[in-house]
Amino acid sequence: MSLAGKRIFITGGSRGIGLAIALRAAQDGAKVAIAAKTTEPHPTLPGTIYTAVEQINAAGGEGLAIQCDIRDEVQIDAAIAKTVETFGGIDILINNASAINLTPTLATPAKRFDLMFDVNVRGTFLTSQAALPHLKESAKAGRNPHILTLSPPLSMKAKWFKPHLAYTMAKYGMSMCVLGLSEEFKRDGIGVNALWPRTAIDTAALAMIPGIDTDFCRTPEILSDSAYIILTRDAKSTTANFFVDDEVLASEGITDLEKYSVKPGTTDFLLDFFLD
Repeated sequence: MSLAGKRIFITGGSRGIGLAIALRAAQDGAKVAIAAKTTEPHPTLPGTIYTAVEQINAAGGEGLAIQCDIRDEVQIDAAIAKTVETFGGIDILINNASAINLTPTLATPAKRFDLMFDVNVRGTFLTSQAALPHLKESAKAGRNPHILTLSPPLSMKAKWFKPHLAYTMAKYGMSMCVLGLSEEFKRDGIGVNALWPRTAIDTAALAMIPGIDTDFCRTPEILSDSAYIILTRDAKSTTANFFVDDEVLASEGITDLEKYSVKPGTTDFLLDFFLD
């Protein structure tokens, strides 16, 4: 399979992992809606929804820029409707938007807690809810519909909760959406999966965390290549999985991951959270 002609909706895709996934799909000629907040250049963070669409078009796809705050259900519904009106439907939803705040309990203000739950959990749930009727239509038309969420495998080990309880709960909330939706919509032929990196990924969000040396990270392309493999598999038989990027690549015989290193020759990578 390829992603040629696929109609894709990505949350938070103006930069980083979401944009990398969009550009990989665009190489096949996919139609990609970028639903994110950034319409004006940020003083320190690269990219807007408009620059993302320019890159998608240049890569061979058809981009659609939609200003959308996924904390607002009205904006979500409008963004989904605009995508359907423009592309004629939706075949793939990428729940990429996420908020991070790595603080212990006593150092986590209510507004940060609310932000992570509004974006990560509520945003993922409501965006999936809005897209699902169109994904069901995609399934009826034999277009291999998928939901792919950037969230970790579920683990109830206390070590993942102790350092940043609120963030862990918020990311696991996204994963619980994967667990529930995959079973609920299995008979509809919609593949619902999660994808998570083995190592830290060099993104603008990571750069905002003090003390992180990106020389020991991998690039977002390791996730875009992994996502491509998942999204081109049969949705009916590829569902309810919590994929890890290097394992997805290895399943296709790709074990030399040097090209994804930020610093060539690196072997001692920073490991991401939540993987035992």
